[in-house]
Amino acid sequence: MKKITFTFCLFLTCTIVFAQIQTSFTYNIQKEIKCSKGAVVSAHPLASLAGLSMLQQGGNAIDAAIATQLALAVVYPGAGNIGGGGFMVAHLSNGTDVTLDYRETAPAAASRDMYLDEKGNPIMQMSQTSPTSSGVPGTIAGLFASMKYAKLPFAKLIAPAILLAEKGFALTESQANDLNFMKEEFLQFNKHKIAFVKAEKWQTGDTLVQTDLAATLKRILTQGQKGFYAGTTAKLLVAEMQKGKGYISAKDLIDYKAVWRNPIKFEYKGYEVVSMPLPSSGGILLQQMLGMIAGRGIDTMGFQSAQSIQLMVEAERRAYADRAEYMGDPDFVAVPVSTLVSKAYLQKRMMDYNPTKAGKSDITKSGTMGKESMETTHLSVVDNEGNAVSVTTTLNGHFGSLTVVEGAGFFLNNEMDDFSVKPGVPNMYGAVGNEQNAISPGKRMLSSMTPTILLKNKIPFMVVGTPGGTTIPTSVFQTIVNVVDFNLSAADAVNFPKFHHQWLPDDIMIERSVDGETMKALQAMGYKLRKVSAIGRTEVILLDGRSSKFLNITAVADKRGDDSAAGY
Repeated sequence: MKKITFTFCLFLTCTIVFAQIQTSFTYNIQKEIKCSKGAVVSAHPLASLAGLSMLQQGGNAIDAAIATQLALAVVYPGAGNIGGGGFMVAHLSNGTDVTLDYRETAPAAASRDMYLDEKGNPIMQMSQTSPTSSGVPGTIAGLFASMKYAKLPFAKLIAPAILLAEKGFALTESQANDLNFMKEEFLQFNKHKIAFVKAEKWQTGDTLVQTDLAATLKRILTQGQKGFYAGTTAKLLVAEMQKGKGYISAKDLIDYKAVWRNPIKFEYKGYEVVSMPLPSSGGILLQQMLGMIAGRGIDTMGFQSAQSIQLMVEAERRAYADRAEYMGDPDFVAVPVSTLVSKAYLQKRMMDYNPTKAGKSDITKSGTMGKESMETTHLSVVDNEGNAVSVTTTLNGHFGSLTVVEGAGFFLNNEMDDFSVKPGVPNMYGAVGNEQNAISPGKRMLSSMTPTILLKNKIPFMVVGTPGGTTIPTSVFQTIVNVVDFNLSAADAVNFPKFHHQWLPDDIMIERSVDGETMKALQAMGYKLRKVSAIGRTEVILLDGRSSKFLNITAVADKRGDDSAAGY
């Protein structure tokens, strides 16, 4: 990978006066780094460097996570965002575990059947493209809520993003190809000029300048959270809604709140797993899947043998059946979480498991009481104080709704498709749901995002997460099993082939690089395989776990994209 030199100016603010500090970064895509003080892994090298610079300036992992997210909104526009939402899981140096929900919400004008025609048939284009598909963005509220645990001023954290937007950054080959591929769709959904379209084709190394986005970020710098949810930016967003017949109002923006929630916490083979609770299904699914394979000797079956894959697939099948039946926003619906994750329930779920043949999803339904694209993005951070942060954010689909807010320069999400548009009708990722995840004003749509931290003796051992829609929980599940049960290195745990089952459709999505004999054995058991080139883009940090201030840090960025690790 050729090196790209980028001059990167940091602006610090004192009232309205800016002092300019210029620093040059020569960067490349770094897939693995070993260090001792702190590390950041994200979907783009410049974003990882932005987070690392905060650690080097005395900030903590929260500071680095905020700066990385803001930078991703500039350098990774397909999923990094200020027009979407996300979740944060953090283990703090004082031993506290916290989870922050800044998932998007349904606008007040939303209703259960808003995407159905007069015959009751779903109009999927309305829930997947244009401003009609957008929920109320939560990212900026989430960043300001997480400032509670930061050390540096917000002005310093947002400075890299402002300069990357205002002065521009060099496109990687994959980014240039991506913008060229999406050109016609961008033109279809944006009648105004946007930064992502130009007459000629984008080339590797071209500079992408986003002046409208820079202006939006400056309003956030000077006005705080109100710089997004009120004032000029809010007016521009509402105007885009009115132009595209969307539903978000000025009041929806003012009323949005990020929510601190109680983390999902459970034990797996001597490790404490800390993950995201509802409205993310990820933490519950993770606890269910790990619970269903525990005690079945997976560590003796061999890495990615037909036997070990089959056991994991059958756990995935049952967990995703429960997702479709029971899960939704806990502020709106009752979800029997304690039962879903209980040992007795999980043992009962596996009673019909047959290690010699494939299960069937028309037989394996949800249990009785007695269901995201690569266009999500994840970042993992640790610092030298003992803080660890796992953050997953999203626009939902690739470039979200495909609509850029005119004058504000950012893409809007298409998260309304993550609701159950109609019970039993799959969304863009094939996930189905029912009334638990039906649309309701102010409700948060069910998510698959699974930011997760593993602790050993109360000290961080692993920070993990990935994009990938409904494949997110299963990729995190596999990464944990790869390390804990199969003793794989961080790099192998991330980069070795992945597979996925989500109850419906009843097939195994499997990377083509899985051993051919293993695939034949799975087919002989009765499984239908759907071969794909890549699943997810997992970001992992492993730590030695000997002290709260880490001595050995290994940070690995997934080989499947431009993801990059940075550390010192």
